[in-house]
Amino acid sequence: MSELKNPERELYLFRRRLALAGGVVVFAFLVLLGRFVFLQVVMQSHYATLAESNRISLVPAVPNRGVITDRNGIVLAQSYSAYTLEVTPSKVENLEETIEQLSALVEITPRDRKRFRKLLDESKNFESMPLRTRLTDEEVARFAVNRYRFPGVEVKARLFRQYPFGEVASHVIGYIGRINDDDLERIDSRDETANYKGSDYIGKVGIELSYESELHGTTGIEEVEVDAGGRAVRLVSRTPPISGNNLQLALDIELQQVAEDAFGDKRGALVALDPSTGEVLAFVSKPGYDPNLFVEGIDPQNWDALNNSPDKPLLNRPLRGTYPPGSTFKPFMALAALALGKRTAQQTINDPGFFALAGGHRFNDDKKGGHGRVDMYKSIVVSCDTYYYQLASELDIDDLAGVLKQFGFGQKSGIDIEGELTGVLPNRDWKRQRFAGKQFREEHRKWYLGDNISVGIGQGYNAYTPLQLAHAIATVATSGVSYKPHLVKSIQNTRTGNVTSIDTTPTHTIPLKPEHWETVKNALVGVNKEGTGARAFAGAAYVSAGKTGTAQVFSLRGDKYDSRHVGERFRDHALFIAYAPAEQPKIALAVLVENGGFGAQAAAPIARQVFDYFLTGKKAKTATTATTAAPANDDDESD
Repeated sequence: MSELKNPERELYLFRRRLALAGGVVVFAFLVLLGRFVFLQVVMQSHYATLAESNRISLVPAVPNRGVITDRNGIVLAQSYSAYTLEVTPSKVENLEETIEQLSALVEITPRDRKRFRKLLDESKNFESMPLRTRLTDEEVARFAVNRYRFPGVEVKARLFRQYPFGEVASHVIGYIGRINDDDLERIDSRDETANYKGSDYIGKVGIELSYESELHGTTGIEEVEVDAGGRAVRLVSRTPPISGNNLQLALDIELQQVAEDAFGDKRGALVALDPSTGEVLAFVSKPGYDPNLFVEGIDPQNWDALNNSPDKPLLNRPLRGTYPPGSTFKPFMALAALALGKRTAQQTINDPGFFALAGGHRFNDDKKGGHGRVDMYKSIVVSCDTYYYQLASELDIDDLAGVLKQFGFGQKSGIDIEGELTGVLPNRDWKRQRFAGKQFREEHRKWYLGDNISVGIGQGYNAYTPLQLAHAIATVATSGVSYKPHLVKSIQNTRTGNVTSIDTTPTHTIPLKPEHWETVKNALVGVNKEGTGARAFAGAAYVSAGKTGTAQVFSLRGDKYDSRHVGERFRDHALFIAYAPAEQPKIALAVLVENGGFGAQAAAPIARQVFDYFLTGKKAKTATTATTAAPANDDDESD
């Protein structure tokens, strides 16, 4: 028999199921409502921020780098805006194919491709990188018409650095280059990472490096509305960047050009200072290089040419070249002798043409037969080696170094660009440390009388930079008042317009008697009137003071020096230190001509041209004319 259905029970079960299903539906709606409330009310600000960030892109606004000018306001380094074709690799499906298609619209050279590949290897895939820089208006227009065909490619306006004078003063100004890992570490160590967002370039050498914090400026922020493809639609808001501060150098670029031209194709260095302030008026390192080559990344050919050249154009000779001072050292030896009470101005020696040590070793003077009776004045004017051989034999090397240290020898001057070398001011401690290695014996570490003799004429272990020589003669010009050399004269704040001048307070004063200064300074005037510098300064419209010098590059082992029988790279260096006008010095300088031979012939005429231009506004006669116009002097070629 079939079981009879119970309608009431069936209805009850149906209603229960309906109620349960309704409850589930209501619960589900409550969950959805709760989630909706959570998202729309509780988390509203969070998701509004996320949504806004999807719509709004924060773009760093790179500041304009500060301008560098010379003391007369002539621009030496500046930035300008130009269009750049930019590629974001992560947004490009086929990079090679895209570049080929772009090359049909815009000229893309093999160098552009090579530079882009290098950037691609060094950068992150999502960063925008320049494929081609400095587009013309026509090229920008051509690309704009075809923009839709190239997702991930766009034209941007970027700032570029320009050095209008090229090689002139290149070692002073330096250059900027792309930021690398070492730069990022330095930026991070200074806690300036945020300020370099969007910046691709940073100062690498020279003023561009040393004053990077002044020149860079403050990065701004632009809020840009973007579409789903990440393309900018409109500018929402902008916090403008603040341009870097402007630098005015003490350098006179016209004087700098005169000085560089005076070298011709010779290698060497020149540093000219204002002795009353320490301002650097000219700073020459020959040969130089064109800093514009480095701005967008130097190509391998130019890099190889600069880096492997035997002339070393990348070497900052005034700052990092160390050379024996030769006879330019003698005025400082004389001052040390006066300070230490080892000589008086009137005291004389007899110069037979050599100085003999016990044991028979002889040190020869340049003049065969000698100079006869020689006092301190004559020793400097005719550059008598024998006088200083004998003087050095009577001086204690540590006492001598103590006096010479006050002139800046063997010390960093503190000039405001990086990389300065200390040079070598020898003494007993220095020699012990120099030969401390196990490969040296105890006799190598001992200081000998023969070491003194070589030091006394500016040879031996002596090694100083042209900057140190210029600093030392500038200190003589002021009778012992020493100023720190500096290239920057003032800094202008671009936001306020305020100009801050660099401090020119003396660093120290050398405590010598006035009569000691006058003795040596009178002799330096005599050098250019009747001594080794007379030919170069014949007919000058001012009175100058100077000292010639010739520094041996390698030992002749007793043979007589003859430049005709020596390879050019092994010839002596020519040096000259000077200041003018002698009665009230306005300029002091040191000149070095590498392998130039005699200082009187190669270095002094360069100084004459610089002095003539600075003091009279006229270019000097050529070196040949200046030489033939002066009376002959038997001693002229000793230095």
